[in-house]
Amino acid sequence: MNPISDRYRRRAEAFERKIAAAVPGQWSEQSPCAAWTARDVVAHIVAMHAAMLRPVHRDLGPAPSVGDDPLAAFRSARADVQAVLDSPELAEAECDTPTGRMSVERQIDEVLSDDLVLHGWDLARATGQDDAMDPEDVARLWSSALAIPAELMQKLRTPGAFGPGIEVYGPEVAVPEDAPLQDRLLGLLGRDPR
Repeated sequence: MNPISDRYRRRAEAFERKIAAAVPGQWSEQSPCAAWTARDVVAHIVAMHAAMLRPVHRDLGPAPSVGDDPLAAFRSARADVQAVLDSPELAEAECDTPTGRMSVERQIDEVLSDDLVLHGWDLARATGQDDAMDPEDVARLWSSALAIPAELMQKLRTPGAFGPGIEVYGPEVAVPEDAPLQDRLLGLLGRDPR
């Protein structure tokens, strides 16, 4: 088995469960991301799936829009990315990214798969669901975030640094040093866990 594909599959399943558990009236609820509703969080994730397909010259398959059916839109996008991960030829293709040249599967792992965890928290918060993140994912994201060079972290916190309208992380939110690791991770990445 491919650990990157397996990790993506597990995280996508968790995100999908959160979409499925949301009720229609919750889609306009505010998420922890100031500019986004719960529906906007899903729209961002679907758009990121499309972005991960571009290096292998693919587009999202036909599906309802997030506005019409968030669950169907996500399921379709998820299937498109999973197909890339399950194809060694596509997964191992090289692509240029804002942080350097890497394999398509590595970019999916470090960008999209990690996004599913963080934005899963956003979606859970917006829709009143359990916002606990998988401890293994929290530890992995914490380690990855601490390894980001200060110069790159500053760029990741700068709105528009990677293109118009793109904001990766917000300013760090102070969290007590003895807070749970999930809270420290969220604070580091610009979210207020409280």
